[in-house]
Amino acid sequence: MAQKLWEKNIPVDRSVERFTVGKDREMDLYLAKHDVLGSMAHITMLESVGLLARDELQPLLAALKTIYAQAEKGAFVIEEGVEDVHSQVELMLTRQLGSVGRKIHSGRSRNDQVLLDLKLFTRAQLQEVVMLVSELFDVLIAQSDRYREVLLPGYTHLQIAMPSSFGLWFGAFAESLTDDLLLTQAAYAICNRNPLGSAAGYGSSFPLNRTMTARLLGFDSLNYNVVYAQMGRGKMERTVAFALASIAATLSRLAMDACLFSSQNFGFVKLPDRFTTGSSIMPHKKNPDVFELTRAKCNKIQGLPQQIILIANNLPSGYFRDLQIIKEIFLPSFDELKDCLRMVTQMMCEIEINEHILDDAKYALLFSVEEVNRRVWAGVPFRDAYKQVGMEIEAGTFNADPTLHHTHEGSIGNLCNDRIKGLKQERMDAFPFERVNCAEKHLLGRS
Repeated sequence: MAQKLWEKNIPVDRSVERFTVGKDREMDLYLAKHDVLGSMAHITMLESVGLLARDELQPLLAALKTIYAQAEKGAFVIEEGVEDVHSQVELMLTRQLGSVGRKIHSGRSRNDQVLLDLKLFTRAQLQEVVMLVSELFDVLIAQSDRYREVLLPGYTHLQIAMPSSFGLWFGAFAESLTDDLLLTQAAYAICNRNPLGSAAGYGSSFPLNRTMTARLLGFDSLNYNVVYAQMGRGKMERTVAFALASIAATLSRLAMDACLFSSQNFGFVKLPDRFTTGSSIMPHKKNPDVFELTRAKCNKIQGLPQQIILIANNLPSGYFRDLQIIKEIFLPSFDELKDCLRMVTQMMCEIEINEHILDDAKYALLFSVEEVNRRVWAGVPFRDAYKQVGMEIEAGTFNADPTLHHTHEGSIGNLCNDRIKGLKQERMDAFPFERVNCAEKHLLGRS
């Protein structure tokens, strides 16, 4: 059995080991390639300050690149008896290169190592999430333009209210995503700062060049204060979780609308048959299961920040094992949100629109406000016009005129989609993805 990085001569009780390791080995597979990348930057820096010889660095880098390729292909395994990804990488290096493999931990603690791994993993996942959000935005805004002239009822309190349009409906969710991107942008910036070199939270007596590792890994800057770098564990995850929750909230509301609008009582939209499921007893059923599951999964993601808060709340400064539990709920959440984004994008591409909803006479009262406004334009005071139309409705004499004259910014006749597209592009341009990707490729020798 492999020895733990921290183990001395007294082996730990097996039940204690089982309890304390928990799901860490499983969760660490998410972090494997990022742990290797961080080690490559760290040992490059160690050589520059004289803690590794040049003839030691090159074999270590070559071996780490091989391990990275294994992790990239999903072939990296944490062996039985090995505590975590950090131990496994060091064990693999030691088997191949002997005692030089044990030198890679100089100037590091597992604390700053896992902090670094989490940040590298998170920023990579955020890039994937942002790209998927961008794809969904493009679909929604294209559908908004395509169906800008098609009206549908607007509701308040689930009661028929005023005219809306599919241009407005699709565009509303597109613009919501631009705000989600702004929050994600802030989360990315908090994530993209280098904690490496903070060690156990109190720095190191080695002359570490933390600016160098930050540059090698493409970080915007350091987490300068070593105590704060350690305090950032849990805070970074919580901040990112709020960004994920914001995206999830947009998807959840869109999913709810789609479920409602596709029911026979509304009949506003039709979902593609291949995206619906049937009933074991009712042969006519076409259930919107994809949107129902999206709603549930996204509602679960919206609870993620509160879970992290409850785990990390009121911890003193310094490291505590409580933080390990955050990985179990945080790391898998990205895959769940990405799955939802992909499915919703596909559904929004192929959703069928009912272009004759307002032909139904029950929607005539949608135009009552239009009539009030017409009378106000003719010189009738608003309160009088409101009362006149209200009395006609009660008497059953109101005649709807479906002609609309909405011209102000963001209304049915002036969607401002070009401005919304500009807003989205502004958000996308603020992410330093290209610089970060170039730094990682250069470190791996792929540039």
